[in-house]
Amino acid sequence: MNRRDFVATGFAALLLAPAAARAQLRSGREYTELDPARPVATGERIEIIEFFYYGCPVCYETQPHLARWLTGAPEQIALRRVPALSSEGWGPFAKLFYTLELTGDIQRLHWPVYDNFHFDNIRLNDEKTMTEWIARNGVDREKFVQLYASPEVEAKLEESRRMMDTYDVRAVPTFVIDGKYVTSARLAGGTRQLLRVVDQLVRRARTERR
Repeated sequence: MNRRDFVATGFAALLLAPAAARAQLRSGREYTELDPARPVATGERIEIIEFFYYGCPVCYETQPHLARWLTGAPEQIALRRVPALSSEGWGPFAKLFYTLELTGDIQRLHWPVYDNFHFDNIRLNDEKTMTEWIARNGVDREKFVQLYASPEVEAKLEESRRMMDTYDVRAVPTFVIDGKYVTSARLAGGTRQLLRVVDQLVRRARTERR
């Protein structure tokens, strides 16, 4: 399957979701509840936190479903992506994400990181390979290298660790909706089902805010 077919398949699967999958959710089954709820950082917008890891094939599989959902998602939502740090080996990918945020290139290169790592077998968690790749993709190499080793990125890594503790994240991909609800591919029953659960929890959070 080529990358175009992969994305198209993900989109089609979400569009053709059976009505049964939209049945009433149950706490402890498709999602868990945070008690007490955690504060959100998005004001009036519904906060969605996505904990992910670029090296995770399930996170990669989730991306087309997430992209499709975002095109028709309810208004007033804010997506925050947080690279997980479940082990020291996950550090390079987390630093890559935060450095690309600081250079202003994350929106443009977020999907290519996934795609080039999983489809093209480019070892983007190897720092030498990473810096060669970012230069080929139009990022100022010297600026990237400086930011990659900067206190700003280290602070963001520490924040990521704190957030994983705050939300008790044990696996990726995991989504936290409005500081109240937590779901994951495992809880939802798969990547196709995951965004359906997220959608229902977002709508529930909107109703509760009213």
